[in-house]
Amino acid sequence: MADIAALTSLIEPHVTDMGYNLVRIKMLGGTSDPTLQIMAERPDTRQLVVEDCAEISRRLSDVLDEADPIEFAYRLEVSSPGIDRPLTRLSDYVDWAGFDARLRLLEEFNGRKQVEGRLGGLEDEGIIITTPKTRETLTVPFSLVATAKLLLTDSLIKATAPLSTEGADVIKVER
Repeated sequence: MADIAALTSLIEPHVTDMGYNLVRIKMLGGTSDPTLQIMAERPDTRQLVVEDCAEISRRLSDVLDEADPIEFAYRLEVSSPGIDRPLTRLSDYVDWAGFDARLRLLEEFNGRKQVEGRLGGLEDEGIIITTPKTRETLTVPFSLVATAKLLLTDSLIKATAPLSTEGADVIKVER
């Protein structure tokens, strides 16, 4: 498979130079249908529109063609992290404190391989999370997180509503 650390070193400076933050790079689809997925966001809105995706895709397509870091044919996908976004950086746990998340762990921690609850920020490099049922507050080491993402809730939807709906499709319902 592709070397994600090497791809990140190649791609991130270009994404940053364009004024975006890199959220995640991931290879999807295995050997039968590989896709290089690049998630990015605007630092001011934490969102990305289609035009942003196209701009990043054009720039990275040229960079990847020139460097040729992947030995096999693949598809390039540039996207927004979406509402129930992955949490990939320590700063994500501070930025999204107060919202619900699911952490899947590399190994058991306090008898669990998965923790769901309300994010409470960071303590050193530990993620503070309070479980809803037991109201237990854990500090999970960031190094133990395999994957993490926000959970879709009404409060998250409200907090991430588009800043502008200009150009959005509108459906009129007659009553």
